[in-house]
Amino acid sequence: MAARRESARARRNVAFLGTMFLGVCLAAFGQEDGSADPVKHVQPAEEEKATNPGLPVASDPLQRKSFLVPAADIIGFDLLLNLYNRHFDGSAYDSSWETIRTNAHGPWVVDDDPFAINQLWHPYQGAVYQGFSRSAGLGFWQSFGYTFAGSVLWEIAGEATPPSRNDQIASGIGGNFLGEPLFRMASMVLGNGDAKPGFWRQLAAAWISPSTGFNRLAFGDRFDSVFDDGEPAYFSRLQIGASGTAQNDPGTSTRLRRNEGLVDFSMDYGLPGKSDDSLKRPFDYFSFQITISSAGGFENVLTRGILLGADYEAGSRVRGLWGLYGTYDYIAPQTFRVSSTALGFGTTTQWSITDSAALQGTALLGAGYGAVGTINGADENDYHYGIAPLALVALRANFGDRSSIDVTARDYFVSRVAAADTGGHDNIVRADASFTMRLWRKQAISIKYLWNHRAASYPDLGDRTQTRATIGLFYTRLGHDRFGTVDWSHEAGGSP
Repeated sequence: MAARRESARARRNVAFLGTMFLGVCLAAFGQEDGSADPVKHVQPAEEEKATNPGLPVASDPLQRKSFLVPAADIIGFDLLLNLYNRHFDGSAYDSSWETIRTNAHGPWVVDDDPFAINQLWHPYQGAVYQGFSRSAGLGFWQSFGYTFAGSVLWEIAGEATPPSRNDQIASGIGGNFLGEPLFRMASMVLGNGDAKPGFWRQLAAAWISPSTGFNRLAFGDRFDSVFDDGEPAYFSRLQIGASGTAQNDPGTSTRLRRNEGLVDFSMDYGLPGKSDDSLKRPFDYFSFQITISSAGGFENVLTRGILLGADYEAGSRVRGLWGLYGTYDYIAPQTFRVSSTALGFGTTTQWSITDSAALQGTALLGAGYGAVGTINGADENDYHYGIAPLALVALRANFGDRSSIDVTARDYFVSRVAAADTGGHDNIVRADASFTMRLWRKQAISIKYLWNHRAASYPDLGDRTQTRATIGLFYTRLGHDRFGTVDWSHEAGGSP
């Protein structure tokens, strides 16, 4: 019975987050062809009020901002989610005044709920909280506080089990790092048209960020204004294809599909190089990627965005930004899973090598709280938590508007520090390389090699390794003809 309940819950979760993924993909197709910066926004306050006196705008704090609405949204959402889970998922959600008092005064623990619940759905729950606050006009840090508080409320009152510190990190912190990209991409879809977006744009935005869609629907004109993102330089890419196994050492994983269909969407937002861009707010630069596999659902959900930082230039051909980044990663390549919520220092830059070739990249070094475990092993709830240093290098070489080469490497070391078990550590390395050739306008074809490796060491289990490598072929829909290269040659002294 428990297995059937878990299977049914997994199917419901995949269907729900799948609709969000569909909305994200619509963003890739919703841009105007051939435009480097196609997003249009609500007009500035003075001009907008002159032409549409009855329409609220983002810069009008009396109409736009509310501290009460997101609090009511979050409490209502937690209540409805608790009632839903009571009906479908059993006694763990039978909270009462007695369990609330016990949880409020009792110790916080590390729970052993299924990996995807803790590491994927809890961050998404936090992203819903964050969307409620952002769409009510609050800034990132204000919304961060609401998200963190909403997660505390759920841990104490939404569940009958003891509150979990790993869930609090995933929802209360990781939820912000996932929710902000979703909110901004939803705003891009809403802003890519007239001041009053049409039905299909509003529906796509609600798919991407359901809490944003709810506030726009529930509160009418009060939250109808569109977030002003300053028309950032960005690059998006949608890939649909299939991959086959090139190397396989499954270790203790018992099931594997050698071939799988894949749908992947990625976006780099706020790329450095525009003269009017500056880092005024958290996540003015972010990278987002999500991949769905026919073999196992969500193969990855990856976000990183700059929290505090500054722009820089080096001569006339290099522009970039550097500072403190927030990251949320979830990776599940059939054999094992790893997830991390972290902070790190790094840089994102573009070097315009010639007039037609450019190198873009990000380098990041940081640490956070991570989890890692085997997929389809003896026990799906048997996984390891710990403090997790991480490193990232991501490079893209663009050759005019014809082709690009992408190379990315990630390393996670999930240590025994702050772990709930008796010890042990895991080292996860993930690397990929792809070549994309543009065929016509935004239509392209890509070939991609992906390699994942886990090396684990535990006192009671000894050393173990798991490796999986794949080669895939994809149809690719590009966001821009120039593969995201930012052109500042029109500026005085600029010569990319």
